Amino acid sequence: MPLSKRIVHVISHTHWDREWYMPYEAHHVKLIETMNTLLDTFEADPEFRSFYLDGQTIVLDDYLQVYPEKRDQIQKLCDEGKLSLGPWYILQDEFLTSSEANVRNLQIGHRDAAKFGPISKLGYFPDSFGNMGQAAQLLKQAGIDTAVFGRGVKATGFNNRVDDSGLESPFSELIWQSPDGSSVLGILFANWYNNGMEIPVDLAQAKPYWEHRLARAEQFASTPHLLLMNGCDHQPIQTNLSEALRTARELFPDYEFIHSNFDDYVRAVETELPDTLSVTRGELRGQQTDGWYSLVNTASARIYIKQLNQQNQTLLEKVTEPLAAAAHSLGKPYPHGLLQYAWKTLMQNHPHDSICGCSVDEVYDEMKTRFAKSMEVGKRLTEESVRFISSKIDTSSFASLSKEAVPVVVFNTSGYEGSSVISVEIEYSHRFFDQSEDPVAIAAAVKERTHAEGYLVNAAGNQIAHTAEDLGVRFGYELPGDKFRQPYMARALRLTFEAANLPQLGYQTFAWIPDEGAHNNKPAAELSLISSSRTLENAHLKLTVEDDGSYSIHHKASSQTYSGLGIYENVGDIGNEYIFKQPVGDKAITTKGLKAAIRIVEDTPYRAAFEITHSFAIPASADERLAQEINTMVEFRQRKAGRSNELASLVIVTKLSLERDGKGVVVHAQIDNQSKDHRVRVWLPSDADASTHFADSIFEVAERQTVPSSVWENPSNCQHLQTFIDVHDANRGLTVAGKGLNEYEVLHDGRNTIALTLLRSVGELGDWGVFHTPDAQCLGINEAEWMISPYGGENERFSAYREAYRFPVPITSRSMGLQHGELPLSDHFLAWNGDGLAFSSLKINEDRGDLMARWYNLSGASTHLTVQPKSAAASYESTIMEDAGEEAVGSSLPVDGFKIVTIGIKSL
Repeated sequence: MPLSKRIVHVISHTHWDREWYMPYEAHHVKLIETMNTLLDTFEADPEFRSFYLDGQTIVLDDYLQVYPEKRDQIQKLCDEGKLSLGPWYILQDEFLTSSEANVRNLQIGHRDAAKFGPISKLGYFPDSFGNMGQAAQLLKQAGIDTAVFGRGVKATGFNNRVDDSGLESPFSELIWQSPDGSSVLGILFANWYNNGMEIPVDLAQAKPYWEHRLARAEQFASTPHLLLMNGCDHQPIQTNLSEALRTARELFPDYEFIHSNFDDYVRAVETELPDTLSVTRGELRGQQTDGWYSLVNTASARIYIKQLNQQNQTLLEKVTEPLAAAAHSLGKPYPHGLLQYAWKTLMQNHPHDSICGCSVDEVYDEMKTRFAKSMEVGKRLTEESVRFISSKIDTSSFASLSKEAVPVVVFNTSGYEGSSVISVEIEYSHRFFDQSEDPVAIAAAVKERTHAEGYLVNAAGNQIAHTAEDLGVRFGYELPGDKFRQPYMARALRLTFEAANLPQLGYQTFAWIPDEGAHNNKPAAELSLISSSRTLENAHLKLTVEDDGSYSIHHKASSQTYSGLGIYENVGDIGNEYIFKQPVGDKAITTKGLKAAIRIVEDTPYRAAFEITHSFAIPASADERLAQEINTMVEFRQRKAGRSNELASLVIVTKLSLERDGKGVVVHAQIDNQSKDHRVRVWLPSDADASTHFADSIFEVAERQTVPSSVWENPSNCQHLQTFIDVHDANRGLTVAGKGLNEYEVLHDGRNTIALTLLRSVGELGDWGVFHTPDAQCLGINEAEWMISPYGGENERFSAYREAYRFPVPITSRSMGLQHGELPLSDHFLAWNGDGLAFSSLKINEDRGDLMARWYNLSGASTHLTVQPKSAAASYESTIMEDAGEEAVGSSLPVDGFKIVTIGIKSL
């Protein structure tokens, strides 16, 4: 039966940006005030029924840090259903945090919320700068059927007919579907999440207030249930809300006004939904808007922060966790508590105004400290796991070569097998000492009885090419678990070599054999990778550098050549941390045709490299008009500022490296930035015949249109990537993988050129006020690293993607002694196969101690996952929440198109 009148659901909340236009502690003080007022309001007003804590449990962490004695009061409110907690730990930016970080956010949010009471089963994305395409699948696996979001879809209102058009909806309600077919009810804040803030009590003020807001809510609602959000960013509690609602009931008796909550509202909406809701598929990135407020350029604000984040995420999910899981399988306790602490500390940098780079400078001083704290924990846990695993490896066979042999174990935890050129540091001839001994004399004695000559062998005892750098005698220490710290002096070397055919999740062992006569017993020299003064070449690729520092790569297997790569582009930027805006009439300054200094800087049997130096003049900043426009809040689209006539030198030093078994060219750029208000990108033409391209995103490689929609007005069409961007056709493809480089644009210039952003310099936050951010100019030395991998087109793209995923994951190593052990010199922790599958994580479940491994299908076609645990085990299919699966699965599991699959493995 249809309802006789409309129901107005007023939901109280405050959207809590943990840090933004003030540093964290300034916001923290406001949070304490807000929470105290909220608790007092619940006590004083029995009609104040509920409050939504912004979908993030960290709000309570921050409050209880100051008032731990309030925990029981909060527990009581949760038990009564008045406070709603979770499902997230923090409200993240979905595109700038990794796939696993998004999962850990849900896992920790659920775990923390469960300590207080019922978990809010609402996919809450109020202010994400675009939404990930796999959100519906992630939410469904977490037992969540509804998502509420603020951006990415343009609702047109019920009076405009919109058929199933993909990214538009006539209503605020729609069906949001992931690529695998999972779907949730999507509710768009069509009038934003503040459309019911500061409701008047006074009759004269309340009448026009409600007339406007009710009309707007009715325009977009598909049911009689209207959503009014009573709150906004850092909004204080409306303590007189009950009185304000009594006023509303008096003025509008044809409406029913209730102080509601999301659970009641969603249940009510679901009973009245029409059959004509539109279906929105995949990513919500505002592609049906004018393109100015998609806020994608936050992906290039303060790139150094994105690079730290990439390092931190990769360390925890691709190094620390897999190695801790491997050590656990050998008997070492898994460090759940410390890993959760490291993840929480990292995720405190993941809120959208933090990781996006769109806050005041003080925020980033604190973020750098959090990254350092989280990574230090990750590094220490990694060292402990590696030490434990290493102690089990039988290295005694190396003693036949030398009683002074120094074994080195090399771990690959990327999930993909392959060869890598690595540098490891080893120490030998350790001499421990105590406070009664002279360390100077000990160092001299160690130097006297050791030398830096020798050779390197693999597990089979065969000599391999390497470079040894003598680091001399140095101080070190051990921290035994059963006695006081143990300082020592030891001889140290840095060895660089190619570790060939590393297992996908496992290790290989090598050994340094000290030998003063090693120079007389060298292996046959392998050919250099340098075939001319401007050319590097291996079995897969041929790299040729031109006079202007651009280069071409010839892919031998497909006979395809990619030319004009590596031209740098510089333009002005009079926008802000949120939005790039090129000055009107500004012409790009490029290195095309600019003579570069080129020299060979590395020539070894396993790797060779060119160094290319560009030095050219660019404007030192925007002109004086920009400061005036910023200070008077001229909207960025209306700004008339140009670039200054004063010039400054921009120096870019590029290193191009090719490894003997490398399937891509690794590029490292050092940018000495002495200018303000500008952007630097590198051009990488693909020459692929394609209207779409592919970008690594959250649990998917998303296919995106290269040419924006007809309503797009922004001259720029920059977009997000996680690890790589790919453009291909049937015969040729170009994949570019980066480390913490999250913004690109595919130019529709006739060559489908990938333009990768390396640096963006701006001087203001933007948004609602005047907040100067001089540190966001990123003056001084900036660095960027990426890999260019050409391949033979559509049928080979997943192989190229695996190389791209492997690229940012560091190799872990440790030297050790000669010993007997239970493990062989080379082994794997977990072997797997699956066409079109991407590896995501390997960890231990906290509740059951089961090994949990996750993959996702990059293709729309079904495939099979074959898993081979190290020892006999019972396996089951789980979810991202690591639920205990009831049905056992065999070693081969079918995986539907675009599905995220988690396997639990319980040792027998």
